[in-house]
Amino acid sequence: MKGLFTALMVSYDQDGNINEKGLREIIRYNVDVNKVDGLYVNGSTGENFMISTEEKKEIFRITKDEVKDQVQLIAQVGSVNVKEAIELAKYATDLGYGALSAVTPFYYKFDFEEIKQYYNSIINAVDNKMIIYSIPFLTGVNMSLSQFEELFENEKIIGVKFTAGDFYLLERMRKTFPDKLIYAGFDEMLLSATVLGVDGAIGSTFNVNGKRARQIFELAQQGKIEEARAIQHVTNDLITAVLDNGLYQTLKEILKDKGVDAGYCRQPMKELSSEKIAVAKEISNLFL
Repeated sequence: MKGLFTALMVSYDQDGNINEKGLREIIRYNVDVNKVDGLYVNGSTGENFMISTEEKKEIFRITKDEVKDQVQLIAQVGSVNVKEAIELAKYATDLGYGALSAVTPFYYKFDFEEIKQYYNSIINAVDNKMIIYSIPFLTGVNMSLSQFEELFENEKIIGVKFTAGDFYLLERMRKTFPDKLIYAGFDEMLLSATVLGVDGAIGSTFNVNGKRARQIFELAQQGKIEEARAIQHVTNDLITAVLDNGLYQTLKEILKDKGVDAGYCRQPMKELSSEKIAVAKEISNLFL
């Protein structure tokens, strides 16, 4: 399960319904044009926390049907509703997803024993593997090296999507857990994370910038740091422009400009103004 995984975007129509045709086009663009190693399905980038259980299942089904076995698939099933998480874990496993992932439980101030029970409850209910999704700046959940070690005592928990800026912790994890998978979660820090020895990366902007991500990742692995840094600089200029204009909406407009029916974002996310759509088209010209 190593390599570059796109955090898959989902196409919705203006009423917020899944646009199956558009979703399939996004999938094909990632597989055929971006040539990523896999897809991370129903994460934050897919607007997962604003959709129903049945809609999540439909996205899992469509993605697997479109991809077949062309690339690796990771199903993000995390939810503060553990019953839903287990239901989704069983569904994705039955579909043939190669691994599961689950965001740390959020909103309520869960203690570590509750977090540990959450992960064990999900993964022990299915015959599959689990990748922890650690994203403290959105969940408020910060875990220590020793706490990750406790989670990894369950052999079915095979790694972590590390979306945090604590690169000291990242380095300590890489040294301490050489046999666990560590994926970088911040696209703008891909070079730094690769130098520290991550096994891959899972990124939102890979939907449109997968080619440059591949260049950064492979050049850094080859020790060609200056070349990789130059591409990271360009990538971060583009990421800054996208963030300033509206992250998910702008990524979808860029995909539309590339001929992909990327649709709209779910409410309460707003639509871009005509001025911001024009900016998104200008940004699109800078992507490979």
